[in-house]
Amino acid sequence: MKRANQSDGNGPQPLPDAPLRVLVVHNRYRSGDPSGEDAVVDRETALLREAGHQVDTFERASDEIAQMSRPAQALVVARMAWSAPSRRAFAERLADRRPDVIHVHNTVPLISPSVLAAAAERAVPVVATLHHYRQICPSGQLYRDGRVCHECVGRRLPLPAIRHGCYRGSRLATVPLAVAQPIGRGAWWRKVTRFFCISAAQRDTMIAGGMPADRLLVKHNFVPDLGTRSGPGAHVLYLGRLAENKGLPVLQKAWAQFRATTHSTLPLVLAGNGPLRESVEQWANGRSDVRFEGLLDPQRCAELTRTAAAVVAPSVWPEPFGLVAIEAMAMGVPVLASAGGAFPELVRDGQTGLLHPPGDVRRLAEHLHRVADPTLSARLGQAARARWAEDFSPRSGLDRLLDGYRTAIAAHAAGA
Repeated sequence: MKRANQSDGNGPQPLPDAPLRVLVVHNRYRSGDPSGEDAVVDRETALLREAGHQVDTFERASDEIAQMSRPAQALVVARMAWSAPSRRAFAERLADRRPDVIHVHNTVPLISPSVLAAAAERAVPVVATLHHYRQICPSGQLYRDGRVCHECVGRRLPLPAIRHGCYRGSRLATVPLAVAQPIGRGAWWRKVTRFFCISAAQRDTMIAGGMPADRLLVKHNFVPDLGTRSGPGAHVLYLGRLAENKGLPVLQKAWAQFRATTHSTLPLVLAGNGPLRESVEQWANGRSDVRFEGLLDPQRCAELTRTAAAVVAPSVWPEPFGLVAIEAMAMGVPVLASAGGAFPELVRDGQTGLLHPPGDVRRLAEHLHRVADPTLSARLGQAARARWAEDFSPRSGLDRLLDGYRTAIAAHAAGA
């Protein structure tokens, strides 16, 4: 099959129906603190390969840091904003095989934005998925001290983040990210052809933070078919990072209210890891209606989701997406989520799940009462499964991914 034409003067460009050569760039998260980003990258890579596209990867793993010497670990921090070794290694990869498009995910802490300079030298179009808000907020969360925070948005140097120690509660750890933001902005905002925002809500926030609107595309994440729920569900499930911004304190209070006024025997199952693990585990150990499962493998997570009456996502920060919610919908399980961030565009209130104002304990408790009704849970779950098939399945995910790639390739060829 002919792959290219030469009419644009910028070298071979793939034809609309031709297989693509894609180079995926990603710094994997620590295995002890797994991230949905890793799952998204793996699923997209597998999907592209299954569809006949050629996918290579340029990856590092944060687990490598623990094996380094102290001087080498210090260099990781110094090179977070710009790593000359990463740039050289990436340039060698591009010299060996030129892709049609480069897809960048996470570059912190071992890769850095320096790879974008190497891509520009080779004139390869770049797309980047924005999995968080790090382009406008050093912590990537827009959340601090129990509230949504926009203090650094729009600032050339995000000094408030350093003052408050927004990254991991440490001023020292925040400094490299705060310095990297203005340094990297030039590389990201000038050298990335198109950005993938994972929700319209995230796109609006990034535009408000100064990012170029004409280069921000909305591309929701997808999830594969993980099987469907059978029966009314045996528990309510919280699955995710055990952190304040995820709404764990809200859920604990709402669950106490729910149990005090219900005859339902549904238990609450908590699974995950994070800074609140110890306190959440202690709270669960003191209750007969709560079970703490800790950090689980993907198979056990899917099993718990398939057997749930509902999955609860009570986040109090503006989630840019909600992968756990979409996984539940794929399995025909309704979602109880906060009406903040991306959730209102993922969960249709009263149709595929129930939404409550962020931080509203009373409303969440009411929704727990409602979803304890097996008839309502089944109706919401069936509609959730249908919504997943329409908008968040691998088929729709592949279409949007390829559309984004070809849009970037065409814009790059036109000099945009």
